Amino acid sequence: MTEFVSPGDPLPYIPDNLTLAQFVLDSTHPYRPLRPQGVPWLIEDATGRKIGLEEVRTRVLGLANALSLKWGIHYPTVMWATHRLGAIVTGANPSYTHEELTHQITTAKASILIAHPDSLKVALLAAHNAGIPPDRLITYGLAHQPYFVERALRPGEGRTKIAFLSFSSGTTGKPKAVEIPHYAPIANILQMAAWWRVNDNSIPWEDRRIRPGDITMAVHDILDIYGLVINSSVVVVPKFEFIAYLESIKRHKANHLLVVPPMIVLLCKHPATKNYDLSSIRMLFCGAAPLSAELTDSVVKLLPQAFVGQGYGMTETCTAISMAPLSQKVSTLGSAGQLISGTRVRVVKADGTLAKVGEPGELVVTGPSMALRYLNNGTATAETFVDGWVRTGDEAIIAENNDIFIVDRLKEILKVRGFQVAPAELEGHLLAHPDVADSCVVGVPDDFSGEVPLAFVVLSVEAAKKASGSEAAAAKIKASIVKHVADHKVAYKKLAGGVEFVDAIPKNPSGKLLRRVLRDKALNLKKSQAKVATTKTRL
Repeated sequence: MTEFVSPGDPLPYIPDNLTLAQFVLDSTHPYRPLRPQGVPWLIEDATGRKIGLEEVRTRVLGLANALSLKWGIHYPTVMWATHRLGAIVTGANPSYTHEELTHQITTAKASILIAHPDSLKVALLAAHNAGIPPDRLITYGLAHQPYFVERALRPGEGRTKIAFLSFSSGTTGKPKAVEIPHYAPIANILQMAAWWRVNDNSIPWEDRRIRPGDITMAVHDILDIYGLVINSSVVVVPKFEFIAYLESIKRHKANHLLVVPPMIVLLCKHPATKNYDLSSIRMLFCGAAPLSAELTDSVVKLLPQAFVGQGYGMTETCTAISMAPLSQKVSTLGSAGQLISGTRVRVVKADGTLAKVGEPGELVVTGPSMALRYLNNGTATAETFVDGWVRTGDEAIIAENNDIFIVDRLKEILKVRGFQVAPAELEGHLLAHPDVADSCVVGVPDDFSGEVPLAFVVLSVEAAKKASGSEAAAAKIKASIVKHVADHKVAYKKLAGGVEFVDAIPKNPSGKLLRRVLRDKALNLKKSQAKVATTKTRL
């Protein structure tokens, strides 16, 4: 049996009798260094106000008090204050529509909703739709004396006590609620700390990924756990707007960027980037979706001073299972890093046998940070969570040096004349074309080949001006893009389905392409073209 294990140090002791709030706010651990005096935990992006540990503790206590005084201890609400009370958190993305938020509330059976004032309109409508009374939609309370007894876990209870109902990305069907116990994020924090040896003073200062006082730019909620493990100050950016993001990097002299591929596309392709000083950036870390070799090469040229790496993980594995190692300043091109401490994986081929080094198959993973199940969804749970292992649904190859290469979602692989074609590979190559600002490749039916690739493309500003002013210019740009692929890829990977221009590529809040939306658009487009062709033939 072929099973791949982490080449890192042995996994440190993981406490299983602490809630996440107790571990983060109250405890010490050999793999969690104390922050130097005066180093903040959070930095408000707009004002620059710094929030330290004591203020975080006070606000958590105040919110826990407010909840305890008014509603008791049994309703799921928000993170650490909720965990102090022994309840469950389901965090929603602030950019959700009221329909998306309603789905999450009803699926999780949430009883109390806490909203930021900027999201209050959406929260009110979603609460109404989900049957949550107005008096259970709250903001923050602050009290200094404890009016509750903090929930203490029995030894081992942290492995089963639910901390989060985190919703999966929903790239296929509606999002599902993933049950994550307190033990899982604690384990992942320590796994990442061990992998990057954050307390190892034998590592030269210039080679350390993480240094005391580092400032991290984090936009997405999914990256907050990463911000805790790296022991840096996290600049909280409520909403991603590219120019404002560049301004924030400059204003805070950010050292770490935690990004998804579409953000890297903007960094590399947007004309405004050249107007900003990015010399403070020492690390750019990318997750959520595959980063192509071409795009990696582009960002390395943009940030030659920085470590550039990728990681891989999913909600069901409670964040990272692989990250670029300390030994690589730039990740192996196309790689999602190597297995972090305590992680084991199998690569399962289509016939059920286990792949060896260099052979593709579905990535199946286990380790201390795995989620438990999907909430109220036995069918999906049985498909994904199997005897302590998580089926990722991603096709992967593990190289001789332990690098993991995520080929693509298995359900998204195109079959062209019997050959497999990964959309992510073509999308990465398309971004190297000077007229392409963003892209998404889908398959469309073809009588001869079964299906062929079609590229939806967002043009650069200059190319868009040319295309909008002349049909001939638009046709010339399309032909150039098709040729760009044909000149560098094997014949069955050519864009035989053509090129279509769009204003934007649809993505979910974590940055993953909503390929199904454009797949449906492509099918409708081909049907319309077929009708036109039939009409002309009859005439």
